[in-house]
Amino acid sequence: MIISTGLRTDIINHYSEWLFERFREGYVLARNPLFPNKVTRYLLSPDTVDAVTFCSKNYTPALHRLHEITDRFHSYFHVTVTAYGKDFEPNIPMEADRIAMLCALSRLVGKERVVWRFSPVFFTDNYPMERVTDTFQRLADRIAPYVHLCVFSFLEPFFSMRTRCPQIQPLTNEQKVAFARTIAKTARHYDLPLQTCGSLNTYTELGIVSAGCYTLDAIGKANHCTFRSMRHDGNKRGCLCIQSRDLGWYNSCPNLCFYCNANASVGETKKNIRMHDPHSPLLIGTILPEDEISDASQQSYLRDERQISLFDL
Repeated sequence: MIISTGLRTDIINHYSEWLFERFREGYVLARNPLFPNKVTRYLLSPDTVDAVTFCSKNYTPALHRLHEITDRFHSYFHVTVTAYGKDFEPNIPMEADRIAMLCALSRLVGKERVVWRFSPVFFTDNYPMERVTDTFQRLADRIAPYVHLCVFSFLEPFFSMRTRCPQIQPLTNEQKVAFARTIAKTARHYDLPLQTCGSLNTYTELGIVSAGCYTLDAIGKANHCTFRSMRHDGNKRGCLCIQSRDLGWYNSCPNLCFYCNANASVGETKKNIRMHDPHSPLLIGTILPEDEISDASQQSYLRDERQISLFDL
């Protein structure tokens, strides 16, 4: 089983004390987003967890303690560095600090385990395509030596985006192809493999790979282990990743990026943040009398490499 720590909220950035305590105690509880009173208990041991995946915009608060997890578990890291500033990402460090953070992470865990996410991609009057592609080139010049892959995706429209971010312009297929062609050329210059994420469109003719961000093949190569061949059902529509179990909760990310659909309400998000207890087995809040707790079925995806001898028969 794969444990994820960054699909619903930026845990490693804002809740790392809680995360390290969960791994130290050896278990965690997670609510079902569709049925909140149904709670699942996951055991956090190398016998029950094949790998831990991370996705964050800032690993700085946890860099000095990451070894507590990486020394025991296979791991894989996505670092999001976009083209946008505090007008869209109000609580994210400045670009220079994010680049320094990514480089420090790469030196710590090895570039083969680090992926740069240039995602999401969108355009406004203040961020026209030319500015976004120029930013990609500037970032690639600094980041490429420290990652083994760059993943990008276009912003998918969601229900409240027109109200929250009216300045974001709808993208045509022609704009998407033009953008992909430009950054593909830049990526080739820096010998940086480029891949789409959760996109219904593919750009393989431009040399861009279409695959999942978190696949057993990618995690296995990064950690020098072998997984069984399994279908990758993804975590949402259009996703080609291996299914994982995320420890986060929607409406709880203090990054408060305006384009993010994981935070549907700023008020709800701030309320949930206040409910966080670093010593609770749940990320947000505590167990309620009406909660139903069940143990997860934690099937291993790892291939058993042991050789069978005559004495085992």
